[in-house]
Amino acid sequence: MAKVTYEIVEHDGGWAYRLGTTYSETFPTHADALAAARIAAAEQQVAGTTEGIEYEDAEGKWHGEVAEGSDRPETEIVDDDTEE
Repeated sequence: MAKVTYEIVEHDGGWAYRLGTTYSETFPTHADALAAARIAAAEQQVAGTTEGIEYEDAEGKWHGEVAEGSDRPETEIVDDDTEE
């Protein structure tokens, strides 16, 4: 099973959650970013329908595959900030 990790970080004068190298929108407070990450992590675990998908990898190559709607990743939130 795949694992998705959201990290709470300072970003653009506020706070965001980051997945890999992709940042969420910027939130005014740490608590807002943490709440948004919790929502995103919960939604990531909701089963969907089996469908064909296409995606581009880091080298710019496109791939096609069938994504099983029940194959959902495990999620976690990493938050090293101790102040809220």
